[in-house]
Amino acid sequence: MVRLCQALLLLVATAALASRRVQAWGSTKVVRTFQDIPQNYVYVQQALWFAMKEYNKASRDKFSFRVLKVLKSQEQVTDSLEYYIEVKIARTICKKISEDENCAFQENPKMQKVVFCTFIVASKPWKFELTMLKKQCKDM
Repeated sequence: MVRLCQALLLLVATAALASRRVQAWGSTKVVRTFQDIPQNYVYVQQALWFAMKEYNKASRDKFSFRVLKVLKSQEQVTDSLEYYIEVKIARTICKKISEDENCAFQENPKMQKVVFCTFIVASKPWKFELTMLKKQCKDM
């Protein structure tokens, strides 16, 4: 009787997992969907650092930008750890050639610029690998 129950339980569990979602070849399976996490979580900070590096590298602005405020941070588990981050970023007084990440924000009203950005960064910390999956920004 115990073996029958175990076999039945195994069959039900297998059927449930198989029926949850059919995966296309090569697509990423979501193990856990996006959930809110603290913005000071070490991997969120690492993803945000990477996102800002990528943003500044791609920006045509002469000045670098840095985070003004983190509005939302979430984590999703797939074959990597994915971080969804909503932020307000602002122009600093430092030119992009400067590597200083703690530059003051522009105080001159004519030079001030604030941008709202959504980033999704995939992290594989076991490989020391970060990848930008999405970068969407708009002026405020």
